[in-house]
Amino acid sequence: MAEEDIKRLVKELRTRMGLTQEQFAAIVGVTFVTVNRWESGKAKPSRLAMMRLEELHEQRIDE
Repeated sequence: MAEEDIKRLVKELRTRMGLTQEQFAAIVGVTFVTVNRWESGKAKPSRLAMMRLEELHEQRIDE
């Protein structure tokens, strides 16, 4: 997945869930700083974190 797509996915998912970066980080199992870096494009999610993001995304689609 391209960097811009990851940034967009994380922010869009978090916003649709109505969560702050800190709350979203707790659900994903990372720190607030990590979510902030993902959204700003300074870092990419690990493979494990990416799997969790995809799970959350699919859950949101099913609702």
